[in-house]
Amino acid sequence: MGIIAVDPTSPYTGGAILGDRIRMQDHFSDPGIYIRSMATRGSLGGLARATADVATLMDASGRDLIMIETVGVGQDEVDIVRLADVTIVILVPGMGDDVQSIKAGIMEIADIFVINKSDREGADRVEREIRALQSLAIRHDHWTPPIVKTVASEGTGIVELAAAIAEYEAYLQKENLTLQHSIENWQERLIEMLRDALLEKAREQMLERNVARYAAEVAEHKRDPYSLVEEIVGRIGKG
Repeated sequence: MGIIAVDPTSPYTGGAILGDRIRMQDHFSDPGIYIRSMATRGSLGGLARATADVATLMDASGRDLIMIETVGVGQDEVDIVRLADVTIVILVPGMGDDVQSIKAGIMEIADIFVINKSDREGADRVEREIRALQSLAIRHDHWTPPIVKTVASEGTGIVELAAAIAEYEAYLQKENLTLQHSIENWQERLIEMLRDALLEKAREQMLERNVARYAAEVAEHKRDPYSLVEEIVGRIGKG
């Protein structure tokens, strides 16, 4: 198994805690488990820029299962749906996880909902809110995400969660959605890779002093940024 754990980077110091091996003390020394901590380095969407590449590398190394833990940034955390085959949204009662407040974001990407620490007060309220929101939205694949209650510290509900994952994978196979899902994911990734490659090529052709000069010209209203960008892109195409 491969585990990619993404932690937020401080906007002030640029550092990240990356204490995932400490959290997983029962597993980090297991020869069958490889844990890779990653910092977002300013990337939005809950993942680091290189997360997809690391997942591909782990897959090529022969890992049977790759788990990706996002940073938990809330309603903007949607990049994971373009990478993972199964997306699990974990909510915790009494920890500010008001379902109504985040329904505009990650609620739509969940294939399975998990209410962890479900022995706490408020777990039933979270479940009711999820079910109410599910009645308002219909997925294009017609799958209704199940809700699994867990208590991770006691191992409660883990078997049920594994069964829910297997059920969803079987549903994808039955409806011939696995390949379609993979094609959609790679379409997004290829566009992103192309964007990064073109940006890198543009940086190679533009010296830092040129960028500063262009910025000064725009700031002084000598040039407009739109025609300037078109000119730079045209130059890259000729190169």
